[in-house]
Amino acid sequence: MAPAVKPIPLNRAIPPFYVGIDLGGTSTKVGLVDDLGRPVCHSREFATLVENGPQDWIQRVSETTTEMIQSSGLEPTEIARIGLGCPGILDLGTGVMVNPTNFPGWGGFPIRDRLADACGMPVAMANDASAAAYGELWIGSGRGFNSLVFLTLGTGVGCGVIIGDLIIEGEHGHGTECGHILVDPSDTAPICSCGKRGHLESFASATGLIRRAKDRIAAGKAPALAERISQGEKLTPLLIAQLAENGDEPSLELVLETAYYLGLGIVTLLHTFDPTGLLLGGAMTFGGMKSPVGRQFLQRIREEVRQRAFPTLAEKVVIRFAALGGDAGFIGAAGIARLEQRKRR
Repeated sequence: MAPAVKPIPLNRAIPPFYVGIDLGGTSTKVGLVDDLGRPVCHSREFATLVENGPQDWIQRVSETTTEMIQSSGLEPTEIARIGLGCPGILDLGTGVMVNPTNFPGWGGFPIRDRLADACGMPVAMANDASAAAYGELWIGSGRGFNSLVFLTLGTGVGCGVIIGDLIIEGEHGHGTECGHILVDPSDTAPICSCGKRGHLESFASATGLIRRAKDRIAAGKAPALAERISQGEKLTPLLIAQLAENGDEPSLELVLETAYYLGLGIVTLLHTFDPTGLLLGGAMTFGGMKSPVGRQFLQRIREEVRQRAFPTLAEKVVIRFAALGGDAGFIGAAGIARLEQRKRR
């Protein structure tokens, strides 16, 4: 897959330089950017191999970073700082991941400081959604915004909030867990991945979409989906989007129902943060602006906001898709390293 942001040659780059690392449960992405946020060489990606433990990952990411810097034509001394984006709840004071659900055995490991020791340079750490949000604010769809809420739609619903140069983290690292805002307080609401009922994530994530699709299939209300599943295909958001593209009404209803719930959650976020813009990214944007279904998905969200938010907010907020794709995480992590470096001058 081509990178979302095309790398520039070293002779066009503006120093100082920063390394950005996006740690994911399946893969890790590492990139090198200049002072304007532009990738200087092609990023690297490798399997995280969570089961091998954090120390093994430290060794491999350190080797990858060294190789990337050498290949770019830079010296390690020309790298000002590393930025690390990690999933889940973080203790930024100690530089550890707090009880990470998808990283058994990694909780409490001093990942920030061990990475700094292995690479021989300081490391700034942030939540991965916050890093992606900063990437979009810096050089992506949010460029020029004063403030931004960024929702990442995938297995769960992640969120990053940036106000000026301030990254909202909260007193205990829970500050932007916006996938867990309440949208249904009933006792029959679906249970979220966190174990609580009625959270946005239980409706608007890929997990929530698949649950609702299974309910429709079981009720005999999604015959096209049922037929494809009976032929051995896996029930995924991509399959639902493909059927919706082909005119299957129940599949389109599932997509637009996801937009409805997202709209409910977004109204709460707008009333809380009053941002310049709200961006939607991640793996479940149904093709984005390139797809008729993606455009309908975005339009439905905007309609819900117009109906439910304060008129000034609904009129002035910019709601659009993100632009950086899978590059947002490492670019934003590098940008957060840049912020930290500037604070320490």
